[in-house]
Amino acid sequence: MKSKVLCTALVLSLLFCAIFTPVARADELTITAPSVVLMEASTGEILFEKDCHNVRPCASITKVMTLCLTFEAIEAGQLSLTDTLTASAHAASMGGSDIWLKEGEQMSVDDLIKATVIMSANDAAVVLAENVAGSEEAFVRMMNEKAQALGMADTVFKNCNGLDEEGHVTSAHDVALMSRELLKYPKIHDYTLTWIDYVRDGATQLVNTNKLIRSYNGITGLKTGTTSQAGSCITATAERDGLALIAVVLGADSTDNRFADARALLDYGFTGWSVKVPEAPVLEPAPVLGGMTGSVKLEVGESPKLLMKATDTASIEAKVELKAELAAPIQRGDVLGQVVYTAGGEALAQVPITAGEDVEAITFGSAFRYLVRGFFSL
Repeated sequence: MKSKVLCTALVLSLLFCAIFTPVARADELTITAPSVVLMEASTGEILFEKDCHNVRPCASITKVMTLCLTFEAIEAGQLSLTDTLTASAHAASMGGSDIWLKEGEQMSVDDLIKATVIMSANDAAVVLAENVAGSEEAFVRMMNEKAQALGMADTVFKNCNGLDEEGHVTSAHDVALMSRELLKYPKIHDYTLTWIDYVRDGATQLVNTNKLIRSYNGITGLKTGTTSQAGSCITATAERDGLALIAVVLGADSTDNRFADARALLDYGFTGWSVKVPEAPVLEPAPVLGGMTGSVKLEVGESPKLLMKATDTASIEAKVELKAELAAPIQRGDVLGQVVYTAGGEALAQVPITAGEDVEAITFGSAFRYLVRGFFSL
């Protein structure tokens, strides 16, 4: 009897903790860096920020944009991972973190990306840039054009690798935007999650500068950077249970503090938020006026990912809104209405309802063809 009472008490205690464990609040976050942001990757919604539009250098996090354009070129067929590229004198002259490329040395695109991501090699980044655009200068123009297209209003690039240069600046907010863009290429994780690798047939060892890949649950990347002007920086990406986060830390005073800040931001996101995908409603065919058939099949677009606070207990509801009157002709794919997803009375997302088939309007010719087809099918 006593053991049953103790067991019951233990179960109730665990339930209490599960229900009433407090969710981390923004005002409880201890952040040492001067500029940070936490963004949910699928929606781009900012979950936490501290001076995220503060314009400042970001060191080798610059290479996130270099990698975006490199993978864009690979996707377009301009480059292949197996292509062999040659280091120019300019690329070989880079200082800071590099893999000591010599002028005329050849290396595959795959190995150059490895070196750029894992070792943060400045020389490897320049080789990639020169082969995508013809020169680093032309590549930097592409970087700035891409930044504008992504809405990176705080950013001006002056080089492709992040070495300190007057006027080469960005913001935590903009770093999150370009990190989100790079995440569109799943291949990047083959590099960002590699702890140790080699180039030059094993002669040169590459060790990942992002210690979080060995210690943080769900980490997926992405890039670190450190210079005297930028301080210690990181854009850290992680995913758990469908929730993908981007934590950007700029200007930390030490490598340990940048990792601690990134962990704190990611913990805050995973503790306080979740992503839910509601079931799409099943729709019956809708009546059509003036059609060769009296109804049209309906199709609902892909269910959205809805970002929800952990404290939000409201259930997600789907409201179907069709046009007041559907009249032929209708073509497959025509938008006929929408599904509005709400929680607690607040609209969260809209998904189109489209025609799943063609519905021809009744005309003398269409009616005649219908009769002829019916006659010959007898």
